[in-house]
Order: sequence, then C-alpha cells, then structure tokens
Amino acid sequence: MSAPKGVSELSPPAGERPGDAAASRAATKEAGTPDRRRRRERRRGWVTITLFLLPALVLFCLLVLAPIVIAAYTSLFKWNGLGGLPTDFVGLDNFVRLFEDKVFLGDLQRGLILIVLSLVIQLPLALAIALLLNQRMRGRALYRVVFFAPYVLSEVITAVLFTMVFSPTRGLANHILSLVGLDNLAATWLADPSLVLYSLFLVMTWKYFGFHMILYLAGRQGIPKELTEAAEIDGASGWKAFWYVTLPLLGPTIRISVFLAVIGAIQLFDLVWVLTEGGPIHGSETMAVTMFQQGFKRYQVGYANAISVVMVLISLVFALGYQRYVLRRDTEGAITVMRDQR
Repeated sequence: MSAPKGVSELSPPAGERPGDAAASRAATKEAGTPDRRRRRERRRGWVTITLFLLPALVLFCLLVLAPIVIAAYTSLFKWNGLGGLPTDFVGLDNFVRLFEDKVFLGDLQRGLILIVLSLVIQLPLALAIALLLNQRMRGRALYRVVFFAPYVLSEVITAVLFTMVFSPTRGLANHILSLVGLDNLAATWLADPSLVLYSLFLVMTWKYFGFHMILYLAGRQGIPKELTEAAEIDGASGWKAFWYVTLPLLGPTIRISVFLAVIGAIQLFDLVWVLTEGGPIHGSETMAVTMFQQGFKRYQVGYANAISVVMVLISLVFALGYQRYVLRRDTEGAITVMRDQR
C-alpha cells in the first residue's frame, strides 16, 4: 500500500535521513583521511626544505645579491669609498668613461685572447691526455695524480713558483733553453709586454689543465666499451671510432668544461695579481685587476664598481645564453632521466 501523496512529499530523501547522514559523514571522513595525510606530509616536506635552504638563502642574499645591488647603486656616483655614503651623483658617466678607457678595452681584448687560447690549446691538450691516461699503461694512476696536482695548489703559490721559473737570470725556463742549445730563445718572460700574456697563459694551462683532464677522464669512463668495440667490429679505425662515437658522447662533459674555462678567464685575478700585477704596461691586465687597482689603489670606488657591474653583466649574459643555446639539450636530458626514475 503506497503512502499518501502528502506524507511522501514531507519525508526526507534517503540521503538526508539521520542514520544515512552519519554513515555518509563517516564514509567521507574515511575517504578524506588519506588526502589530509598526504597534504600534511607535503606541508611538512616544504617546511623541512625551507628550513634547510633558509641559511643558504640568507648567506646568498647577504654575500652575493646585496654586494651586487650596492655596487650597481654606487657605480652611479663619483665616490672614493670614504666619508660615508656617496652623494656626488654622476649617472652613467662612469660607464661612459669605462668604454672610452683604453685600459679597459685592452682588458676585454686580452680576456678574449685568453679564452680563445684556452679553447684551442688548453682544453684539447687536457682531452688528449685524458684519453691517453684512459689506456692501460704502467703507472697510470701516478700520472693522473701528477697531472692533477697543480690544480690543488693555490693561485698564490702557483704565481710565486712561476716568478722563479720565469726569472730572466736564474729561472728554470731560460736554464732549460740553454741546456738544449736554444739560448737565443731565452727571454724576460714576465717583463716583456709582448710575451707576458702568453707566459700567463702557460701558467694557467699548467695549473688548470689537470682539472679539465679529470672531467674528460670521468666522462670517458662513463662511455660503455661495447659502443667503441661495436664500431671497431664494423670496421671503424681508431680515429673514426673516436670521432663518431667517443667525441659525441663526451659532448656534455666538453660543454661543461668550456663553460668553466670561459667563466674562469673572465674572473681571472689572483694569479695575475701575484705574478705581474697586470704589468708591464698593462700587458697582462684583466678586468678584475683593473677593478682592484681603481678601487683600492686609486680610491675611485664608483668607477671600480662600474667595472664590476660590467663584469657581472658579461658573465650573466654568457651564462644565460650558453645555458639557453648550448646546455639546453643536456639539461632537458637530465630532467627526462629524473622523471623516468621517479
């Protein structure tokens, strides 16, 4: 017998009855528990990450970002760094002066020469030695240690050592030349403006090629032997196996090595300062050395800060452009691998 029409309209729907509502809330609570737990764990993870990153972020802001901002601000003033905050506002005059300064323009030229020499001589030399030391030979581990050892030395010790090596009277360089009968090639390596930059490059190569060699060696050992063996089975000579198999697979390592070499040449300071102080006649001067001399020798801090701003911009533009157009494929590959491993 069906209920009267008026009674059925007044009765609550099945889902709104007291018993059904309690059951529904319990079911909803049970279903929502994993979501709340997941959100709580995620929130806890973010708090942990923030607490671990916070000290590094504070130090980065205080020691990197704040000096850049202060340098950019004071580069707009004529300021000797003494007597409180700068007040003599000159706008962009320091930057206009910068690009009319023959010494600074020479710094750019010398920096470019060092970069080209590093890419053409230093890095191929490091790659060749890395491939050589990847072969089986007696004393291979010892050779690796010996070639890497100069990188462990500080720039100051290296520079002091080579001031003695390049000494015109009792230096090792001229002594070796005289032993092999090449006395006519003996020179004043650090006092001749036409030679000093190349002498500096020799010191840079001696110090840093071991670091790049270790990078290439690690990259070479990451290449499976089966690939080169398969190429040799297919009839490829040693040179073709290197050119078509080893070298492309070393691409990511070479690109990182090139990036480090260029940035290192832009920022070169302490080795030059101890070795030659940028002389003679600005023959070995770099942007960092010019900045130091203007700021701490001539007390033209505003002008020195303008040089530092230009150095930061050059490094930043190069780093962003290199990462955008050269390292992009390597970075995307690394991200894809990380996603696949999740």
